[in-house]
Amino acid sequence: MEYRQLGRSGLKVSTLSIGTMTFGGVGWAKKTGQLDAQGAKRVVDLCLDAGVNLIDTADVYSNGASEEIIGEVLAGKRKNGVLVATKARFRMGEGVNDAGSSRQHLIAACEASLRRLKTDVIDLYQLHEWDGHTPLEETMEALDTLVRQGKVRYVGCSNFSGWHIMKALGVSDRDKRQRFVSQQIHYTLEAREAEYELLPISVDQGLGVIIWSPLAGGLLSGKHRRDQAAPEGTRQFAGWTEPPIRDENRLWNIVDALLSVGERRNVSAAQVALAWLIGRKVVTSVIIGGRTEEQFVDNLAAGDLVLTAEERKLLDDTSLPPLLYPYWHQRNEAKDRLSAADLELIASHPKR
Repeated sequence: MEYRQLGRSGLKVSTLSIGTMTFGGVGWAKKTGQLDAQGAKRVVDLCLDAGVNLIDTADVYSNGASEEIIGEVLAGKRKNGVLVATKARFRMGEGVNDAGSSRQHLIAACEASLRRLKTDVIDLYQLHEWDGHTPLEETMEALDTLVRQGKVRYVGCSNFSGWHIMKALGVSDRDKRQRFVSQQIHYTLEAREAEYELLPISVDQGLGVIIWSPLAGGLLSGKHRRDQAAPEGTRQFAGWTEPPIRDENRLWNIVDALLSVGERRNVSAAQVALAWLIGRKVVTSVIIGGRTEEQFVDNLAAGDLVLTAEERKLLDDTSLPPLLYPYWHQRNEAKDRLSAADLELIASHPKR
């Protein structure tokens, strides 16, 4: 297992981490999986034995049941260096203040997560989504308070746009608050929008990048094929609608490329998709999940798969999104003064 620095922090995390949306199977999360404590323990032990040191969850997963299962599964294991990341922002009650990124909600949500996780400290506490109603000064002060109280070690964000991140970092720097060390984003061969702003910001601002749903809700697993109905037992069969597919023909071209590489290397399409992400050095850790132990076993094998330059070029050429304005203009007219952050996007789009 490879370990990478989480942003500019001193913390090192495994390139694969454990996703737990399938733990619990309550409410909307039932569509993703229904692992109980016993099943969760098997997959967690499997991943820890493979060298994974980060487990990611959120209070909203199965309405807290995921965190409760993790608390039960990890009893006595935290001393072995297992890191726990969780998230808050979404609604966790009927009260008017039971959602959002206010001081009131974040501190209450953190304390509730600590109880469910049966721990004294959360290693990485992440804002799960943007809150346009709460001043960032209040949000960043609340996160800073949690760190100073010893309840949280590091803070991050998830699903923010580029300007959201830069505004939050500006507030932190100005007010001398704890700074985000990472962002958790959706980024796959099928959905490469993060390359426009989010990945360059990570390079420029020193943020770690953690990837959620790296197989696009299972669409890149190899189980879904062109002109075939969704297989029974998959998320898509259960009615899962993320991510949105805007160009179905492009999706199936990507799946065909993944299958082609997988067949040549005698590995699954899922492993190829995960290896493509791990091969991006801007990516810190890729969250793997699943309904079954077999899915976790297959995903873990991606940690040892290194794609050739030719294989990466095939996947890149099949999935490359268009270079939008102002980036095409910067590529054409500013190429003599581009930074490493600029080139994170533009280097993938040579002028033709």
